[in-house]
Amino acid sequence: MPLYQPPANVRTLTYTAPGTVIHYPQVSGLANRQAEERINRAIISQIQDMQRTQQQIQTGTNPSTTGNYEIKTNERGILSLMLSNYTYSTPMAHGYTVAKGLTFNTSTGATYALSDLFKPGSNYQAVLTAEINAQIKKRNLPVLEGSTVTVQPNQDFYLADKALVIFYPLYAITPYYVGFPMFPISVYDLQNIATEEGPLTVLAADIA
Repeated sequence: MPLYQPPANVRTLTYTAPGTVIHYPQVSGLANRQAEERINRAIISQIQDMQRTQQQIQTGTNPSTTGNYEIKTNERGILSLMLSNYTYSTPMAHGYTVAKGLTFNTSTGATYALSDLFKPGSNYQAVLTAEINAQIKKRNLPVLEGSTVTVQPNQDFYLADKALVIFYPLYAITPYYVGFPMFPISVYDLQNIATEEGPLTVLAADIA
């Protein structure tokens, strides 16, 4: 993809219903209108899926939901963001937060899975797993007993400037009080296994 592309126009929309306020992004102004529609549909679909997840977890009454988002990267034809959904229902001990990362090619509207960032046969899962376990040890993060920290092809992630950030859901590998365990990995450390024209390579390129 061309190195320079204008950032996508992103505006905040708000969905409200009894007990629910969800702020979410809408993309506009892309040269490819079909790509724009694909991205916006994917965002709405992910928000709806997060709501369904909360309904399975927060099984009490009178649920209260707040949804937000953060833009992590919006440059060079790459849009990466994180959606979050906090829900509490009575009489649960505490609320629960669901977070999901979405990364798009703004030229085509395609959504990147983690596996799309790396060359086929590159053994990227082992590379990322080793890096994450090294960070766990260095940061002295408490890992739940019996948990095996690995990286899957559909692992949650986002791209932030010059880093790939892998993250895990609450309770997945660490206790609740830790929050979301996040592991930033420099894109420069991944260049030998990154796809040649993929997001990691594009973000690592020098300013033109």
